[in-house]
Amino acid sequence: MSCKTYLTLVIKMDVAITKISSKGQIVIPAHLRKGFSQGEELLIIKKRDQVILQRLKGLDKKFKEDLAFALRTEKMLKKYEHGEFKQKSAKGFLKELEKW
Repeated sequence: MSCKTYLTLVIKMDVAITKISSKGQIVIPAHLRKGFSQGEELLIIKKRDQVILQRLKGLDKKFKEDLAFALRTEKMLKKYEHGEFKQKSAKGFLKELEKW
């Protein structure tokens, strides 16, 4: 006689449909905003056709610092790719890097 055990994970989710405005704004329906405050920061992650919103409050400080660094790096890479960069000496580069 064989006995199999199955584990079922139930995750409660609320789902809603919304639209993007002509200004690129997205309205989060009221029932999904409960517990959020005006001006609260959200992390947005886009992967192909999927967009994830994550509350920043509660994420550790190191993660926030790493995220900010990654965003600055991505911004600078785009500027470089578009030819918007300056040549600097190593000393000048390090001085500029200190501003980050």
